[in-house]
Amino acid sequence: MSKIKTPKPPAGNPSISNAKQQAEQKATELINFSFKYLDNQHHKFTYGSHNGGYFVEVINRIKEICKLTKLELLANRSAALRAHPITWNSTSEERFGFPKEDEIVDTPYQFSIASNEHGRVHGFFIYNTFYVVWFDKNHQLYP
Repeated sequence: MSKIKTPKPPAGNPSISNAKQQAEQKATELINFSFKYLDNQHHKFTYGSHNGGYFVEVINRIKEICKLTKLELLANRSAALRAHPITWNSTSEERFGFPKEDEIVDTPYQFSIASNEHGRVHGFFIYNTFYVVWFDKNHQLYP
């Protein structure tokens, strides 16, 4: 009779190896969008009066960004995309202002909807999901 061999686990701590694999997988995942924290109550960033053409541009930009990973978006230095972290002390606001923000938001980001048109989208990432907080059609965050 032949003995059945079972594979041995890799040397070292398997949880570290697992965490590294998960981190590498997250880095290659495409961006998703969520509107869970979307704020239409802020007097500068309401969007109820924006026309349909504006939202066509927003959806087109989101569609294009969904083809990127988080790393690709943040490393992109395109003048049309203008994706970068938000520096609150350079803006007209101090923070987004929703409950438990300090526990949820690591770094706020923005990207443009179109080159010098239609303003910006402001939000933050949790892993590869971008949570939209404000639509800033009139560039009011960075006046």
